[in-house]
Amino acid sequence: MKKTITYSLTAAAFAGVSLLALPASAQTVLKWAHVYEDSEPYHTCAVEASDKLMEATDERYSIEVFPASSLGKEVDINEGLGLGTVDIIYTGQLFAGRSYGPVAIGGAPYMFRDYEHWDKFRNSDLFEELAGGYEEASGNHITSLTYYGERHVTSNKEINTPEDMQGLKIRVPNAPLYMMFPKAVNANPTPIAFAEVYLALQQGTVDAQENPLPTIEAKKFYEVQDQITLTGHITDALLTIVGGPVWNSLSDEDKDAFESVLDETAECATQQVIEAEEELVQWFRDQDVTVNEVDRTPFREVTMKLHNGEDATWDQDVYDRLQAIE
Repeated sequence: MKKTITYSLTAAAFAGVSLLALPASAQTVLKWAHVYEDSEPYHTCAVEASDKLMEATDERYSIEVFPASSLGKEVDINEGLGLGTVDIIYTGQLFAGRSYGPVAIGGAPYMFRDYEHWDKFRNSDLFEELAGGYEEASGNHITSLTYYGERHVTSNKEINTPEDMQGLKIRVPNAPLYMMFPKAVNANPTPIAFAEVYLALQQGTVDAQENPLPTIEAKKFYEVQDQITLTGHITDALLTIVGGPVWNSLSDEDKDAFESVLDETAECATQQVIEAEEELVQWFRDQDVTVNEVDRTPFREVTMKLHNGEDATWDQDVYDRLQAIE
């Protein structure tokens, strides 16, 4: 029976047929896609979620997780949610912002004072409203927000002040708001797909990139960049999103089960990222990487001037409400 179900799932996916069209008696295997490595907590916690979801839904739903852009780059998997080619994804807030601009605010540089500010935001009425706006605009449902870490700059030159970044060709993800910080410090933002960053750094296509410490370690960027500058310019997070074709097919009871399991998964990864951030500064130094602990104030001040400028995809009210969270 297991071989029959596997063949049916593969054939359905190949033919572009929704998995939800399978007989009700068959277990529905959902595709969870992301762009991160299989060693990272986002992936390992998502893999663990399958057994939890099976238990919570009387074995009617399980999950197969596809890491490392194996089902497409981040833009592709976002588009795939509505098409039914993927069922669940991790994605950056700025990519979700392509469908509903205000939801991107949490991914903007220096938008949060610290982790505690971010944590209160993810549990706030404001975030719930933004998630609702995204669902209305896209048809897809946000369940959870997972801490991705503070984003820092790697390079092969020493960076101590914003002026040191002038003209620096820095890789950023392919979403406009990721360019706000480089613009603020007069660097040259260069969008490159995540899977191509290592080679771009190695070949000198770009001079720098920015990501949290656990990602720098997992993607081995430290092998081709010997400086890490702790700018902490984005307190970043990943949205867990269930595609509309799946979400709208669920009973209220199953929706509650999905919410519970995916929130637990987000917390699983969040705690591991926090622990990794605490340990990795010394680990990188042990690898002979220079880790610069800079004064973030001047970086923050030049960036905040752009918060409500032409690149903002939120209105003043949303911005003021986020800043007022204590």
